[in-house]
Amino acid sequence: MGDSGIKTRTAILSVVSNSVLILLKVIAGILSGSVSIISEAIHSAMDLLAAIIAFFSVKISAKPADRDHPYGHGKVENISGVIEGLLILVAAVIIIWEAIKKIINPTQIGETNIALLVMFISAAVNFFVSKRLYKVAKESDSVALEADALHLKTDVYTSLGVGVSMGLIKFTGIWILDPIVAILVALLILKEAISLIWNAYCPLLDTKLSDSDEEKIRNVINEYKNEIIDFHELRTRKSGSIKYIDFHMTVNKDLSVEQSHQLSDKIESDLERVLKNTNVSIHIEPGT
Repeated sequence: MGDSGIKTRTAILSVVSNSVLILLKVIAGILSGSVSIISEAIHSAMDLLAAIIAFFSVKISAKPADRDHPYGHGKVENISGVIEGLLILVAAVIIIWEAIKKIINPTQIGETNIALLVMFISAAVNFFVSKRLYKVAKESDSVALEADALHLKTDVYTSLGVGVSMGLIKFTGIWILDPIVAILVALLILKEAISLIWNAYCPLLDTKLSDSDEEKIRNVINEYKNEIIDFHELRTRKSGSIKYIDFHMTVNKDLSVEQSHQLSDKIESDLERVLKNTNVSIHIEPGT
């Protein structure tokens, strides 16, 4: 199965797991009356929406280039990442608002046993699903799946935090821990959202590849220093999982067109070996 099929199946796994967890958290939230549990249900609802967006974005981004999109559809994943980040921001604001209301108008926490069980089940499920998402995201260089994995990784920590707070409330009766933990959850989610939006948005502006990636590119080209005179005007950018690289290369003026072409092909193959999913354009210039 190709990258596209694996990415799609993994996105479906996230959708299914989030749907089940939302149901469990809503039930636990209603039974316990806990704002932190309800905040986790809201968080998972945003995760579900993000997972659905990721599912469709990986399907669309896998479409080949066409007449209207000669560079392919890879940036759909970046747009998806930005939308997912904005959804996380909305979730965080809602959670903080509900927690503040709970502090102003306190209510007693009801059933805590079911809340504890659901939170730890949620943490365990999201731990394994996020590991799978991260693995596929790294293998396929998928922005959308990486964003979805980041959601679930954060959910692991927040679920554990809420579970611990439920345990403390059960044994100490200090109810104000509930909205305080909810606010801490929201602050962690805000940090996640800002990081996600930034990482997804930069490629939309054709930001260059990372310094480490560009260093790898230079190292590959420098391996041919005995066959080329120099290279310059290196430019890089990224669209979805595709890394675009172009540069000018000065070769011996006695090289034929065919020999220059063969040299370019070798360099392109080496770049693809070092950096997966590359699209390389080399402008050949004759030396003096």
